[in-house]
Amino acid sequence: MNSRGVKNFFQIASLLMLLVAIGLLSAITTMHFAIHGAEVQVPELKGMTVADARTQSAGLGLNLDVDNRYYSSDVAAGHILTQSPPAGTVVRREWRVRVAESLGPQKVEVPDTVGREERVAAIELRRVGLEVGVTAHLPWSNAAEGTVIAQDPPAHAQGIAQPSINLLVAAPDDESPDGYVMPDLTGLPVVTAQAQLAKVGIQSEPPTFVDVLVGPMGSGNVPPVQPIRPGSVVTQQPAAGLRVDQSTKVKLTVAK
Repeated sequence: MNSRGVKNFFQIASLLMLLVAIGLLSAITTMHFAIHGAEVQVPELKGMTVADARTQSAGLGLNLDVDNRYYSSDVAAGHILTQSPPAGTVVRREWRVRVAESLGPQKVEVPDTVGREERVAAIELRRVGLEVGVTAHLPWSNAAEGTVIAQDPPAHAQGIAQPSINLLVAAPDDESPDGYVMPDLTGLPVVTAQAQLAKVGIQSEPPTFVDVLVGPMGSGNVPPVQPIRPGSVVTQQPAAGLRVDQSTKVKLTVAK
C-alpha cells in the first residue's frame, strides 16, 4: 500500500472513531435526560388548600394522597398541615406525596357512648361528624354483650387531635379478648398504672425515671402550675387510645 493509501486508511479510521465517539456521547446524553427528566423536586405544599396542592402536584407529575385529617387551631380547614416527603426532596415522577389536612379548630362535642350498643354508638359519632377509630372487645360481666364500656377520648373532651373515637366493647365472658384500648395513665402513681395493666394481662417494662422541672408558681392572673408528684407517670408508650393486646410491652416514664 502506497503512502496515499495509508493516509486514506487513517482518515477513514479516524472518521469511524469520531462517529463512534459521537454515538456514545449521544447515548450518554439521552440516558442522562431520560433518567433526570423523570425526576422532580417536591414543592412546598404546607399551608396550601388541598385543591391547589393537588393541581400543583399533578402539574409536576406527582400524586397527592390525603391520608390523615387533624383538628388545628392554627391552620384553616381545608389547608395542608404536614407533607411527606418534605419540600425539596427529589423523587421520581408518579411518586405519591402524602399530606395531612386541617379540619380547623375542634367544634364538635364528643358524645358519651358508654352504655350504648356498639352500632348505636357508631351512629351517634357519625351524626356529629366523628368516626369510630379502633374497636377492641373485652369480656365484661358487668355490661351487656356488644355495649360500649369505655371510649377514648372521653365524652366532652376538648383539644382532641383526630375526629375519631376508640371504643372498648363488652364481649361474652367465655370469649378471649382481641385487644384493649390503651388507657391514659399519665398522672397516675406508677404502681397504680402497672396494676391496671396487669389486671388485663398486659405487661409493662421497667419504668424509666426522669427529673422533672418544677413549673412557675404563677403570678397575677396566671394560675400556678400544679407540680408533678414524684412516682407519677409522665409519658407512656403506646399512647392513650391505641389498640394494645397481651403481647404489647408498655413503656412508662416516671417522675423522680
